[in-house]
Amino acid sequence: MKNILLPTDFSDNARNAIHYALEFFKNELCTFHLFNVQKASKYTTDDLMAAPANTTIHQTVISDAKKKLSQMVEELTDQYPDENYTFNTVTDYDVFIDAIRQAVKSKNIDLIIMGTNGATGASEVVFGSNTLNVIRKIDCPIIAIPQGYKFKDPKTILYAIDYWDHFNTEGIEPLMDTIIKHKSSLRILKIKEDDTITVADFDDKKHMKEFFKEINHTFHSIINVPTALAINSFVQIMDIDMTAMFIKRETFLDRFFKGSETSKISYGTRVPLLIMHSQ
Repeated sequence: MKNILLPTDFSDNARNAIHYALEFFKNELCTFHLFNVQKASKYTTDDLMAAPANTTIHQTVISDAKKKLSQMVEELTDQYPDENYTFNTVTDYDVFIDAIRQAVKSKNIDLIIMGTNGATGASEVVFGSNTLNVIRKIDCPIIAIPQGYKFKDPKTILYAIDYWDHFNTEGIEPLMDTIIKHKSSLRILKIKEDDTITVADFDDKKHMKEFFKEINHTFHSIINVPTALAINSFVQIMDIDMTAMFIKRETFLDRFFKGSETSKISYGTRVPLLIMHSQ
């Protein structure tokens, strides 16, 4: 049984990501953990003063969230009556990223699915910013769902490999699970600085041919194009339904954050983005 964490701020975007998750895992045995984090800064002194005397501040802050989560569970149960889904609700009163980290550990989470709002002008939308922080700081696979994206069976998946990366099977299970479940074809894109083919490139391709031999796959390369632009262009040209990529913690800041590359990729993505982590 898979444990899927579904963070929500009760926005339309978060609800859309939740519905994507339930469509994505149809016919599987899953536990979905609907998760909401409340911040004390949302509440005024008057709000807390209006609470009953025998109620703690913590209870006052999360009671409304609990009601909303319970109502959401009822709605989802009615909408998916034939699925083997179990719903669990979790509310927390903490820093968002710390709460996510604790939930991943305590609930043995296999995958996080959440929405990303993109950016409005020069400012990041709050929930979109939270998604980016999860990508950056939580060592758990995540699927980020673009705002307004309606579920489409991921029949064609792009596996993007940045120019400093090399193929490694460690942590690749979420991609393989998706390919097998949805009978997907795989497009492997190597983003390169130039057209030089190194021994490492040759070995990578040989390894991937063997590893993906039971899967319909093709190899592609884009030379001297920024990562975000290369990925988004390829998605449009090749009619991609999902993009998958690895992030390595030890090189993450240098490779992806410099020039806000990760932000450009996550906010600019037109299709769901599967992020995997390797050591």
